[in-house]
Amino acid sequence: MKKIIVCDAILDKGAELLRKADDVELIEAAHLPKDELLTKLSDVDVAITRSSTDVDLKFINACSNLKALVRAGVGVDNVDIDECSKKGIIVMNVPTANTIAAVELTMNHLLCSARSFVNAHNFLKIQRRWEREKWYGIELMNKTLGVIGFGNIGSRVAVRAKAFGMKVIAYDPYVVASKMTDLGIECVNSLDTILTQSDFITMHTPKTKETTDMISFEEISKMKDGVRLINCARGGLYNEDALCEGLKSGKIAWLGIDVFNKEPATNHPFLDFENVSVTSHLGANTLESQENIAIQACEQALNAARGISYPNALNLPIKTEDLPSFVAPYIELISKMGFLAAQLDKTPIKAIKLESEGQISEYNESLLTFATVSVLRGILGENINYINAHFVAKDKGVELSSCILPSSGYSNKITIKVITDNSNLSISGTIFGENEQRIVELNGFDVDFKPKGKMIILNNNDIPGVIANVSGILAKNNVNIADFRLGRNGFGKALAVILLDAKISKALLGELRAVDACIFAEYAEI
Repeated sequence: MKKIIVCDAILDKGAELLRKADDVELIEAAHLPKDELLTKLSDVDVAITRSSTDVDLKFINACSNLKALVRAGVGVDNVDIDECSKKGIIVMNVPTANTIAAVELTMNHLLCSARSFVNAHNFLKIQRRWEREKWYGIELMNKTLGVIGFGNIGSRVAVRAKAFGMKVIAYDPYVVASKMTDLGIECVNSLDTILTQSDFITMHTPKTKETTDMISFEEISKMKDGVRLINCARGGLYNEDALCEGLKSGKIAWLGIDVFNKEPATNHPFLDFENVSVTSHLGANTLESQENIAIQACEQALNAARGISYPNALNLPIKTEDLPSFVAPYIELISKMGFLAAQLDKTPIKAIKLESEGQISEYNESLLTFATVSVLRGILGENINYINAHFVAKDKGVELSSCILPSSGYSNKITIKVITDNSNLSISGTIFGENEQRIVELNGFDVDFKPKGKMIILNNNDIPGVIANVSGILAKNNVNIADFRLGRNGFGKALAVILLDAKISKALLGELRAVDACIFAEYAEI
């Protein structure tokens, strides 16, 4: 008899599935204080949580038998996925159950931002004052809406905004343009275009290192005066201090917000502004959405408890014990190579190709899966996993393929090729000894470095003075070089892999790109 614990409140239609299962013991603990909840975790097999329960070290350490955790919702900000992975706990979420609810809440804030609906409502209902002249708004018709992030939610918001007669432009470097143009949405190639042309801006991206504080002081300064901003996605996509400054100065005419950096946000500065509409993280709060979340979460929990499947698994463990010992290091290596590739070119991906030489080619299918996960996860965030990678790739129009090549001198060698709008990126690697991981080729240049640490990849014209120039810029910025690997192709080009002791700023990277001989320069970290 497997044990499933429900830690937070879910609708009864979901819980009823668990109560009826004759091979499961259900522990309903949503009503318990969190310290008492910890005492119920010791022998449970699967846990269902929501945002009210932090799955932190204290929670994880209280579980001695936990095999899987279902986060009943999209966000997993309150789940320590790394620690779960170390303990072999599979983490799943329910990513699409609340899509329509989030879309419609965004439209609610969009309309409110145009007509100051909240203020007009309160003025009449609470103050009992009838002053029509006070509440002049603007129309959505013929205004430009900028959509940042064109996934399940952003694309649906765009379609609904078009129905209001808005001109909709969208920016998502990881979505092929046809996904937008097929819906009559204009695809723009830079964030600056969204910032400078939009009357309204709404964000619908996952929260990653790349998107945290994506809109800050500099970005807001580029916007139209009187811009109206919406965030019903994740807290922290907009820098909150920058938003406050924009609201005070009048640069931002209205802010509609459902999510905050820290929640609950009952004393937040946003609450003091008249030109802000706020809701308390209600993106999923419809009866239909909650019913879908409850049913899907409980179905996933049942499947996991029975060992049938782990749908939407975010960290499916690698069962290296089922593979020959020499394969495991290549799996780790291809994952690092894919993650590196994702950092070197962030334009829309058209194809991911895996090439292999030697005995390792027998495992091409598995290697391609791990390569795809690492490339897409590096770009799209943590919701890409070993189950859904191929489906996500297909949805994004990314072609996946693998092939076997004759030996080029290595006993085993793997190559990942990522074809984007900008380039054909190629990275090759091998294993020396038992587990000495090496990248041995990058874009046709012979190199030799460990895929680990902070690094600059610099492609340049092979002329005198480049190394001195680059070293001087790094020294001037007090950045120490740990290692400098150089490859030349015999056609007047060179490629340097510069390993660093410290992270570099965007401004410093800009200095390197401004070097006359530079073809491209990117910063990466593995």
